[in-house]
Parts: sequence; C-alpha cells; structure tokens
Amino acid sequence: MSTYLELKAQGEELLRQAEEARKKEIADVVSDIKAKMAQYGISSRDLGISAPAARKATKSAPKYRGPNGETWTGVGPKPRWLKDALAAGKSKEEFAI
Repeated sequence: MSTYLELKAQGEELLRQAEEARKKEIADVVSDIKAKMAQYGISSRDLGISAPAARKATKSAPKYRGPNGETWTGVGPKPRWLKDALAAGKSKEEFAI
C-alpha cells in the first residue's frame, strides 16, 4: 500500500506531465493553424480577429491658470509657476479657473 506522501508525489508528477502534454498539443495546433492559414491565404481579419483598439488619450480641461496665462489640468506634476506661487504663500485655489 502506498503512503499519502508517495501518492501526493505521484499526483504532482502526473500534473507536471499533463501540463507538458497540454503545452505541446497547443504548440502543434497553433503550428497547424498557421500552416493552413498560409496555404489558403487566410488572414486574422478573415477570421474576424482584429488587434485591440488603441486607447485614445483623453485631454483634460485646464483647471488652473497661472499669472502669465499658463494652464495646468491638475494631473501630473505641479508646474514650476504653481510651485513658485505656493512657495510664495499663495494657495492653489487662487489659480482655479
């Protein structure tokens, strides 16, 4: 009769072998699909597969206006004009648009 640890080790070995077999089968299937696509001139677009849409950057509206007309959206690092104004004792709210 096998012990628990022996059975556990056998189970882990079987799982490792199953994962190796799965990876090999997937590689074979992908290779076969690529070969057939090349043979018949099929593209991913023909299959309805397209690249994910690129994310469009959204431009934020300015929330703060500096003394010389500079603007800042409030996103990202504080601009120098705002840092200087804050150091001079002014508040960020004074520049709110």
